[in-house]
Amino acid sequence: MRISGITIQNDKNIEIGLTAVYGIGRPRARRIATDLGIDPLKKIKDLSPEEENEIRKKIEAFKIEGDLKREISMNIKRLRDIHSYRGIRHAKKLPVRGQRTRTNSRTVRGNVRKTMGSGRRKAEKK
Repeated sequence: MRISGITIQNDKNIEIGLTAVYGIGRPRARRIATDLGIDPLKKIKDLSPEEENEIRKKIEAFKIEGDLKREISMNIKRLRDIHSYRGIRHAKKLPVRGQRTRTNSRTVRGNVRKTMGSGRRKAEKK
């Protein structure tokens, strides 16, 4: 089954398989299935073509994939342009949502270690 250019694996449940589409998580996938009267634990390969088309129509009502990614990046660009606090944090590649940076935040900062015991060792004296 293909939805907006994404191939969904046939051996997965509907609830799990739909999460392959960016912008659809498990709660939304479960809601889509129950709204259409389909069991969320049903395998995708067991769906009839009519059910597949209903799921496609339901999903196309949401912002997904490229549109959603574009909207998110435009929101971040807007924050940067108006020089808001969150925009400055995005620009500096620091945590945006109030997390501490003295410790942790290694993934955002690029795994920087500035302690005594780490880093390059000096060449041994001859």
